[in-house]
Amino acid sequence: MPDKQPQMDSWAIRFAHFVNKFGTIKVSIIFVMVALIFTIAASYVFRMHVKGETHLIDFMGVILLTMLSAPWVIYFFSELVKQLEQSRSNLKEVVAQLERLREEDVLLNRELHNNIKKLNHEIEQRKQAQLERESVFEDLEKEIKERTDKEQQSTRLSLLLRSIIDASPDLIYYRNPEGKFAGCNKVAEEMTGKTESELIGLTPHEVYEKELADGVVASDNEILATNEPRTEEVWLKFSDGRRRYYEMLKVPFFDTDGNCLGLLSFGRDITERQQAENALAKASKDKTAFIATISHELRTPLNGIVGLSRMMRDTKLTKQQFAWISTIYASATALGNIFNDIIDLDKMDRDKLELAYKTVTVKDFIGELSSIFELFAQEKGLNFEVQINEPIPRYVEADGTRLRQVLWNLLFNAMKFTPSGSVKFMLDASSLDNGLSNLVFKVADTGIGIPEKDLQNVFAMYYQVDDPAHQTATGTGIGLAISQEMVNLMKGSISVHSVVGEGTCFTVELPVKQCKAPAKQAELKVTDLDILLVEDIELNVMVAKALLEKLGQRVDVAMTGEEAVEKVRNHQYDLILLDIQLPGISGFEVAEILREEDLVPATHIVALTANVIKKRDEYLQNGMDDVIAKPVKKSRLIEVFNQLFGDEREVTIIESMPDTEHESVLDIDLLTMLTDTIGAEMIVTSVGVLKEKMPEYMEILLTSLSAEEKDEVCSQAHKMKGAAASVGLSRVQKIANKIQQGDHPAWWQNIHDWVEELQMAYEKDIESLENWLTDQ
Repeated sequence: MPDKQPQMDSWAIRFAHFVNKFGTIKVSIIFVMVALIFTIAASYVFRMHVKGETHLIDFMGVILLTMLSAPWVIYFFSELVKQLEQSRSNLKEVVAQLERLREEDVLLNRELHNNIKKLNHEIEQRKQAQLERESVFEDLEKEIKERTDKEQQSTRLSLLLRSIIDASPDLIYYRNPEGKFAGCNKVAEEMTGKTESELIGLTPHEVYEKELADGVVASDNEILATNEPRTEEVWLKFSDGRRRYYEMLKVPFFDTDGNCLGLLSFGRDITERQQAENALAKASKDKTAFIATISHELRTPLNGIVGLSRMMRDTKLTKQQFAWISTIYASATALGNIFNDIIDLDKMDRDKLELAYKTVTVKDFIGELSSIFELFAQEKGLNFEVQINEPIPRYVEADGTRLRQVLWNLLFNAMKFTPSGSVKFMLDASSLDNGLSNLVFKVADTGIGIPEKDLQNVFAMYYQVDDPAHQTATGTGIGLAISQEMVNLMKGSISVHSVVGEGTCFTVELPVKQCKAPAKQAELKVTDLDILLVEDIELNVMVAKALLEKLGQRVDVAMTGEEAVEKVRNHQYDLILLDIQLPGISGFEVAEILREEDLVPATHIVALTANVIKKRDEYLQNGMDDVIAKPVKKSRLIEVFNQLFGDEREVTIIESMPDTEHESVLDIDLLTMLTDTIGAEMIVTSVGVLKEKMPEYMEILLTSLSAEEKDEVCSQAHKMKGAAASVGLSRVQKIANKIQQGDHPAWWQNIHDWVEELQMAYEKDIESLENWLTDQ
């Protein structure tokens, strides 16, 4: 059946195709004809079989009946077949469509299956992601909790820090890079009279007085520009009118990327400390004044005793009278050296012990010292021997006063603790590198000696040997301590060796620089130079101009840097003598402007300076051709002129030693040179100008000191130093130089003493200068 069905289907389908192909009518006609033939044939066979014969009429009825019925029947069936074929075709299409739909359904089913797999996989992934999210949420919750705890802790710490800052007695505030306040503590609120919220956003000029605000802003800008902290002291005025002295520490602060966020300021109230320092300074000043008064009052009669006793020794005396006078002379001299020790002790207490190096003739120095102790030795009946082991340098640079004081103490002690026997004063010398010589002074005696247990303490302040043999000789216990301090200051060493009952030997080793004999002043090789003198102190201008003109030069003067630049723009000079410390722009800045504008291609620029700290190379590196120290000396001018304009390139000049009578207060070399060059009348005129200007300088200095304006104090001291140096007031010059060194670590501690010392020195030294001029 399964095999036949496809055949039947195939036959029926072919028939149906046949009907469709030829049409219903044609097929019907064909079938009618076939039916008609079949009917005729059948009728014929039937008739013949039944009747044995046939008649036409028998066929006519059959034909007519067939012709009437067969077409319709065939047509019906043909139409039926046609319709069935169409239905089949439609059904086939439907089946094909169903098949396509089934295939599509299979594909969709397969895709759905894949999607289901993907969905299941995605569901698994989502489940895993959900688990991970839950884990992340747990971690996040934990982190949030930790951060919350940290924030709470940070808040507590911030509150604690704020409480600490507010509880701090120090003044604390901070400002942003624009200079506006960004926060502060309670002390700052009390000082400004504003709450923190009111203070935020304000500038110093909106909070402080103008003068203080200007200083604060300038200081803050410099700190922010250099990113370097700074400590400064300033008086601050509180809102209730109180003034307190604060030590302010200002530091820039940064974020993690190094960007500057502003400025932190911490202020410590040091009013009490300042008052204590002022009280201490006053006590020190009072002590110094007392010592100075005692020294002055006692030295005057002592000098009379020493001078008259020395003069009397040169007169005709009996042997007993000579012994008495010698004792008076030696005793007065010893008392004077005790005064020196006391004064130096005061200077050591105030860290003001200083050296003044000068050219010393070694043999003359030893001879002068020895001549005095020969008298002491004669008085006590001792043998005094001086031994100089050649070779020794003839001239050395040393502080003769300090060295004399050290050796005096050693020799005096040797005489004092030697009841009988001898005292020996010895000198040896050995060469060192760099032109130095090592001088070895020895003072040996045959006295009572020092116990070994006391040797290590003999250089201690106020120490005295506790031994019966030493009780017969009294002393202050400060001489050896001061001597050791002075030797150390001179970079030398002092030692002692002693045997009880045999004697003591003190040894002083001192490195000194060897000098040549004073050379004759060089001859000036050039005159008629066109010189511009740039100097802001009138007295210095007067002296320097007169000296230059005396040397045959033509001089034009500018009092400021701006005026100097303008003059050089309008005139070509051979030489510019340029003061470095000018009002407004400095000498270095003037030189830079002149060289930038190419105004001095053929002009030499020589610096004039009173700064003894800077080295010559520093001036040359700043565009100077040479440098001349103030006060200007004729020998130095000649040396520089010859080097710059003459054939001789190097002239060595060593100044001779000053007059011993005035060496402590006057520059005799300078005054002698000025007298020879510009004349005594010009010096007298210069002194008159000085006496007019000095009170003005001193008044400004004292006012500035009261207001604690260090820069102005230093500026006035610089003017006073230059003015004093121009007329040979060397001691006033030295004191003013100390005052102008504002970077000295103990400047504030010493400034009041220095100013008082300057006032006293000027009053006395100007009188000495006038007396010297009168003698001339």
